[in-house]
Amino acid sequence: MKAHEFDEKFENDEDLIADLDLSKAKRPMQKQKRVNVDFPIWMLESLDKEANRIGVTRQSIIKVWLAERLESVAHHHKSTDAAD
Repeated sequence: MKAHEFDEKFENDEDLIADLDLSKAKRPMQKQKRVNVDFPIWMLESLDKEANRIGVTRQSIIKVWLAERLESVAHHHKSTDAAD
């Protein structure tokens, strides 16, 4: 399929999945590695309460919150490095 044909299907909200070779798909920076972390009970209870409130798993909320914090720290370092 030519690129313009693909673009046209996309623009027309047509299903593109059948046209993709997903066997070679990769998610950059998404390779997983399992880690074990010990949390105090009060923290687990708070995590579970918030996860239940928004309808996600404990693991999901931990990942989202850590990602947000890491992005914030990276942004802070980028802005302070630019000021130097």
